[in-house]
Amino acid sequence: MTITTRLARSPRKAGKLGAAAFAATLTLLVSACGGSADTAGGPSGEGQEPVRGGTLNLAFFPDNVAFACIDPFQTYWIEHRSLIRNFADSLTDQDPDTGAIVPWLATAWQISPDGLDYTFTLREGVTFADGAPLDAAAVKTNFDGFIDLARTSSGTAFGASYIVGLESAQVIDPKTVKFHFGRPNSSFLQATATTNLALLSPASFQKTPQQRCLGDVVGSGQFTLDNYTPNQGVTLSRRTGYRWPSPLNKNTGEAYLDKVKVSYVAEDGVRTGNLVSGQIDIAWPRNPFTVEDQALIGRSGAYLRSRSLPGVSYTLYPNVSEGRPLADDQIRQALYHAIDLKTFAATTFGADYPVVGGPFDNTTPYYANQSAKLTYDPAQAGRLLDAAGWKFAPGDQYRSKDGKRLTLVQPLSAASVGAELFQDQLRQVGIELQLKSVTAAERPAVIANGQYDLVEGYFTRAEPGALQFILVEALANSKALARNAQKPAAAAQISDLFTRAVQSTDPASRERIYHELQGVLIDNGITFPVSERVQFAGIRNQVNGFRFTAESFIDLHDVWIQP
Repeated sequence: MTITTRLARSPRKAGKLGAAAFAATLTLLVSACGGSADTAGGPSGEGQEPVRGGTLNLAFFPDNVAFACIDPFQTYWIEHRSLIRNFADSLTDQDPDTGAIVPWLATAWQISPDGLDYTFTLREGVTFADGAPLDAAAVKTNFDGFIDLARTSSGTAFGASYIVGLESAQVIDPKTVKFHFGRPNSSFLQATATTNLALLSPASFQKTPQQRCLGDVVGSGQFTLDNYTPNQGVTLSRRTGYRWPSPLNKNTGEAYLDKVKVSYVAEDGVRTGNLVSGQIDIAWPRNPFTVEDQALIGRSGAYLRSRSLPGVSYTLYPNVSEGRPLADDQIRQALYHAIDLKTFAATTFGADYPVVGGPFDNTTPYYANQSAKLTYDPAQAGRLLDAAGWKFAPGDQYRSKDGKRLTLVQPLSAASVGAELFQDQLRQVGIELQLKSVTAAERPAVIANGQYDLVEGYFTRAEPGALQFILVEALANSKALARNAQKPAAAAQISDLFTRAVQSTDPASRERIYHELQGVLIDNGITFPVSERVQFAGIRNQVNGFRFTAESFIDLHDVWIQP
């Protein structure tokens, strides 16, 4: 698992909870699940009958050379997870508008009173593209493989965080499979809706993990994966006979598109140019389009769609170790008032870009806006710094104490955004921010050795429990980051809140706990939200039926091209 992936990343009432009941309850609990800002243009075939045929040309940011992988359980790369959604189906799906979990390959489920057992009833007639039946034995093969890989992959398999505590999968009968946990994990139901737990043919698990990473996989989706060549491209083809889409899709049969061809284009400007010239149908950037590119796309007749990526927002985590400046609670609280989040969003990404409201992006279930605690007030920041003993020396633009300047160090990675603007905002209140570039290979050592004061992190998943894989030391990929970010008393409180949320099978209870958690994170100066992470797509107007999933990935079930 890598916490800096851009995307950018768990059920207390005793008794049994069926699909409809859980969906209806969760619908009432999810707030602000929008986060999209679309252009006025749109698809040219709106209201018309879909036309079958054609090839969709899609351009992505290049994949990760260090970990090129398109296997559902192993990959963290957002672009690949987006494609996986279209060739591998999941047990359940998640409504992007409400956060509700709905049936898909599983028609119903039951959760034991103690939260340790999940029993799923499978849909009839589903097969993988190689003809193998998607039955309980196939599901068990998948999850046995997941458990094994989680134990042996040394934390590199991203899906391992989705099955924490899972001990076994048991075939009850051909259409019934039961999962047993050693300790409750209420995020598991949502996990079954994700691409990382998408199901593959049992034959895929006869391949090595590396072979699966390189595309030797077979799913049950409406497309088949024809080819994956790292740093070159991906090809998908329509699967004949497909008839088991999610109820969230309008198209109940085979895909409309004949093929999907994915190319990797590193330069944002080139990708945008290819879109407006008609060489590609969809431009899918890693970072938001610039204001200029948005205008260019609009003038070309193409249109934009966008949605905040659910999960942990683009956030800075402090180093509160003894001897570091941010060990002082007052300095951390001053930072909240020194950061102008509205200006940061507008200056970095454009006037319409959403302003971050807390530790999670606003599309995350159980999101609770913390904006009242994140108000820009440089005068208050100054008072807090004065009270902490950090004052301006005559003629110095930075504060000092006992002859030492108030200096913070932030390592910069390729994923860092708006660092210079953040640096300037801190300068306004007398804090020096030193920006130091580090490579991905250097970053773990910098964190392990505590050679920083603020470091970025995020995690894309439509479940607030994702944050525990950053902040709970026992689960975190970077244990040093988790340990450095919080003092022992706060760490114990945070861990307890996550434990209570994950062990609760009552959505209302989980909502209260997660709302409390979000407040505690700010009150204790543990997370410094900087910006929402928004996934944009630039789309040629001949492309119709575009839809974002709950993970803010692309769903091609309903997509068709107007001739």
